[in-house]
Amino acid sequence: MNAADTAWVLVSASLVMFMTPGLALFYGGMVRAKSMLNTVALTVACLAVVAVIWVTFGYSLAFGPDQGGLIGSLAASGLHNLSGQLTGPAGHRIPVFAFASFELMFAIITVALLAGAVAERTRFWPWLVFVALWVTIVYLPLAHWVFDPNGWFVDRLHLLDFAGGTAVETDSGAASLALAFVVGKRVGWPREQPRPHNLPMVMLGAGVLWFGWFGFNAGSALAADGLAATAFLNTMLAGGTGILGWLIVEQKRDGRPTTLGVASGAVAGLVGITPACGFVEPLGGAAIGLAAGILAALAIRLKYRFGFDDSLDVVAVHGIGGITGLLATGLLATTAVNAAGANGLFYGGGFTQLGRQALAALVTVAYSGLLTLAIAALVQRTLGLRASRDVELSGIDEHEHAETAYDHGRFGLSHTAVPHTGFLHHHASPGHPDPPA
Repeated sequence: MNAADTAWVLVSASLVMFMTPGLALFYGGMVRAKSMLNTVALTVACLAVVAVIWVTFGYSLAFGPDQGGLIGSLAASGLHNLSGQLTGPAGHRIPVFAFASFELMFAIITVALLAGAVAERTRFWPWLVFVALWVTIVYLPLAHWVFDPNGWFVDRLHLLDFAGGTAVETDSGAASLALAFVVGKRVGWPREQPRPHNLPMVMLGAGVLWFGWFGFNAGSALAADGLAATAFLNTMLAGGTGILGWLIVEQKRDGRPTTLGVASGAVAGLVGITPACGFVEPLGGAAIGLAAGILAALAIRLKYRFGFDDSLDVVAVHGIGGITGLLATGLLATTAVNAAGANGLFYGGGFTQLGRQALAALVTVAYSGLLTLAIAALVQRTLGLRASRDVELSGIDEHEHAETAYDHGRFGLSHTAVPHTGFLHHHASPGHPDPPA
């Protein structure tokens, strides 16, 4: 066992776990006060549901003995008899439990991202059923394709995806689009545009996400080495240039930059660099972050054009940002950074790698989108995923959880007639454009 590599992977797993409460703050600040606790609960509860699934059979299906490149087996169910086993190449071997813990955090944050697409109108217990079904049916096969050396994206297609731009980002973007269509629009949308109720909280959440992303990307090297350092630096650069790209769009479109744009741009840049972080040079990483920030900011208008209410713009930030990163890897990857990779179009590799990246993105969007439609429709028909109109208008926090985020009652004792600090407004929230006339 390599002690340094083991320590780095365990620290990275902790950083990725920290991204889930960070996401809860990021999402929670962007919704109205009357919906904040439900949004946080939908996100954080993924830690519990996915952890149980992962240990029971999830890790085994994602990384167990391969079944033709499509899925693992149940041979490692319960992680039975794996406590003393090591994995990895000679000289860099780490405990299987360290690797399993690291990959568990990826599964958790991926499904938690979907909560942003249907925030303010989703019932808690039906959501947990959806989470369990979605992770099992959609995420686990994709994780096998992308992360397992025998998965068909890696072994047969030769996809370059260092830290999960396919299984995490593109996957969650496609799933969020399907989920938003099934659950439907918020009451009054798009005529009325809910404003974020706590922008400092959004900024704090974005900062936690950025901090955790160093474990997400650099930890994917699974070793404390130069490749981890490259991924770390590229992650930092892309987050910064993602902010610049988003703010450039805001300045040109809206006449001013916003703090919500800073937070959203950082996340878009981090999404974009995720598949490329271990394959590109620093200038390439900066360029990818800039492109992802610009394209994600522009893509927000798609929900108005096509009429799907993606509450917190998961489709634009994670879907479009993830696809941008995948395709950019096919342009900017170089074996000078990672000999196990390939040269992209701009480094003399031709269109071959770019085509592979595009095919993986297309398959992921189709697979995730179609199966998510089916799963969400099933839960909606049987359990009722969508809250009622009255519950949505009065506040889903009190109905689903018997709590409010901010209790303004006398001496903190009153739980009735609590005024909300966020209201529907007839203009867009900062950082997000008005719907086209």
